[in-house]
Amino acid sequence: MGSFSIWHWLIVLFSLTIFVVPLWRILPRAGVSKWVAVFGVLPLVAVILWWMLAFMRWPGDLEKSANND
Repeated sequence: MGSFSIWHWLIVLFSLTIFVVPLWRILPRAGVSKWVAVFGVLPLVAVILWWMLAFMRWPGDLEKSANND
């Protein structure tokens, strides 16, 4: 009971990949360092990151508004 099997570690690696890789790709597009994605494995931090991304102004949004003026 003291050790974990290889299946446990594969599931953990898969789960981390599901959360970190999308953040790693999305954060630089939003103007945030991609290294912040590493903190996305922490549940509360991940929720904060997703909310931050949902409501922040993205660089592309600023360019579109400047072109419309």
